[in-house]
Amino acid sequence: MEVEIKLRLPDAAAHRQLSSFLAPRLRRIDAQRNLFFDAAPRTLAAATAALRVRLYGLDERAPSRAVLALKRRPRIDAGVSRVEEVEEPLQPALALACADDPASLGGVDSPIIRLVAEEYGVGGDAAPFICLGGFRNTRAVYQLEEGETLGLVLELDETRFDFGTHYELECETAEPDRAKEVLERLLTVAGVPYELSRSNKFASFMAGKLLP
Repeated sequence: MEVEIKLRLPDAAAHRQLSSFLAPRLRRIDAQRNLFFDAAPRTLAAATAALRVRLYGLDERAPSRAVLALKRRPRIDAGVSRVEEVEEPLQPALALACADDPASLGGVDSPIIRLVAEEYGVGGDAAPFICLGGFRNTRAVYQLEEGETLGLVLELDETRFDFGTHYELECETAEPDRAKEVLERLLTVAGVPYELSRSNKFASFMAGKLLP
């Protein structure tokens, strides 16, 4: 179970303000391309599951690494997101091949692909994978200090959909109540406006619009 705090920022100005405030704690910036796969009838989506290939790197034809993930049964309440997640590394060249030929993903030797086939019947000849599309994300990763901050790792996202840009601060944690207090206090001190997220990026992607 992945548990995250998700706080939505209203616009690019708030994103820049928080980026500046957190700059001394910056550890790295990741360029991500996220692609989602399903059967034509949207079998996985109907079961509240999302199969994602994430490619890392600025050069889309030469990613530095790739990750395959299955997320299921997401729940989000007052900015606390819980989702069942399994993930595994994927060879970048193989990820690119599946992006170009989505049906070939069904032939990948992968525990996740076998799980999707067994539980949802997706990925074989009867229900081959198609690519639903996706979005690009720039993620700045920050490390807070130990002590009252719990040594949290923060992820500040700028997510670019075809229909708009979403800004969000995320933090994976085993102590969501305490971590949420830390993040809200940090944003207050930084003078950055925010809202508690009520949906995830995949939901916005599927809806074709920015959701709160």
